Amino acid sequence: MNEERKTILEMLAEGKINTEEAERLLSALSKETETGSDVTKIKSGYKYLRVVVEPGPESENSERVNIRVPLKLIRAGLKLASFIPKDAQVKVNEALHEKGIDTDFSKIKPEDLEDLLGQLNDLTVDVEGKEKIKVFCE
Repeated sequence: MNEERKTILEMLAEGKINTEEAERLLSALSKETETGSDVTKIKSGYKYLRVVVEPGPESENSERVNIRVPLKLIRAGLKLASFIPKDAQVKVNEALHEKGIDTDFSKIKPEDLEDLLGQLNDLTVDVEGKEKIKVFCE
């Protein structure tokens, strides 16, 4: 039993709240738990972002690539990005735009990352039969 539920039941037992108030509090608590449960699962469930590149049947190269990036590192990077001065952020975004990467890192929030990871779920890209790239969380 979680702490909030236990506290509500203790307040009811001590007569600090009546049964109707306890029922409303428990109902509100269960709704809050339902809406927040997806993000909680993502945060607690995944530790790494994996990128695996395997040679395909038509590949001339037999090398395999297996990258495992800790999600804590990615989250820390997002937090550190908030410390970059605004004028420097503009220059970084312009440099990325010149390279064909049209994004604004100042607008990426940790919640966005969690949502992206939740949607990712076994992305596989087949590059013209030469390579197979898999991106997933574990």
